[in-house]
Amino acid sequence: MLVKLEPRGQHSRKMAYLSPVLAGVLTLITSGIFFFLQGLDPIHALKTMLYTPISDTYGLAEWCVKAAPILLCAIGLAVVFKAQVWNIGAEGQLLIGGLLASSVAVNVIEAEGIWVLPAILLAGVIGGALWALLAAWLKTHFNANEILTTIMLNYIALNLLVFSVHGPLKDPNGFNFPESAMFGDASLMPVLIEDTRVHAGILFALFAVAAIWVLLSRSFMGFQIKVLGLDHSAARLAGFKSKRLVWVTMLISGGLAGLAGAGEVTGPLGQLVPQISPGYGYAAIIVAFLGRLHPVGILLASLLMALIYMGGEMAQIELNMPVAITGLFQGLLLFYLLACDVLINFRVTLPWLSSQKTTAEQVN
Repeated sequence: MLVKLEPRGQHSRKMAYLSPVLAGVLTLITSGIFFFLQGLDPIHALKTMLYTPISDTYGLAEWCVKAAPILLCAIGLAVVFKAQVWNIGAEGQLLIGGLLASSVAVNVIEAEGIWVLPAILLAGVIGGALWALLAAWLKTHFNANEILTTIMLNYIALNLLVFSVHGPLKDPNGFNFPESAMFGDASLMPVLIEDTRVHAGILFALFAVAAIWVLLSRSFMGFQIKVLGLDHSAARLAGFKSKRLVWVTMLISGGLAGLAGAGEVTGPLGQLVPQISPGYGYAAIIVAFLGRLHPVGILLASLLMALIYMGGEMAQIELNMPVAITGLFQGLLLFYLLACDVLINFRVTLPWLSSQKTTAEQVN
């Protein structure tokens, strides 16, 4: 064996929080090298991606629009990940939330009243929660691996959405485009800043951050979730019902992802289209770990991820880069985060070098 990882005796709490910062710096350095090899000025390219998109008021507003669904999905994932329940299905739960919310919205286009928008958002929450609970049921009743089931449910959700916009929810007056009819005014999120797309979804996201912080740090349920995540055996000995906690955490995670989907269709889009998410649910997994599963850290990481999405779009326009540039940044960030975490928790040793030294000492 050329390289061996040995557990460190004591973990550095300080380095655990500095790890995301170090991962970000390494991502910037590697990205600069990549742009240089592409024949671009690295400083100009990074400025185009990370500063230009938010250099004016409209850009800052779009930043909030992008951050809201990522933040909702990520803060929900923090709950399940704290319990060591690996929900990889926030993307599918977001899509189902958007689908069910749209199903209600297209049937109340002419309706008026303050009940319309809450009913649509509630449908989105219920849709995302039920999709997550399907995976929870498979885990608790059949011991099915939730990583596999939630990933597979993502593709089922996507195909259900595509079927819907090509079939029952397709706008009959939409010139055969795969999209629903535009929602009525009562079905749309209130705009917070005039002449921008910033809507009330960002307030829901911020409220969710505060609520999850209270849940995890100030409630007995949060304590049970943490104990379950640290040691399942200890949770059982303490009398905590692990299956119930799995259902509760998946319910919260799926509901918040469903709310993110409902916020997208009632907010910036105003209708159901196949591309309601460019991968927010998958990006939220990176955000949750980048933010160290802490609500404040997740808030900051969500802003960074939203900026990467905006920067990727700007790089396509200004630098003639492919659409994959966004995925490249996300992949580098995740790779360096995992690498830093490994080096924090483990020490790299070279067994072959140690054996050579031992042999030399024995000869002498």
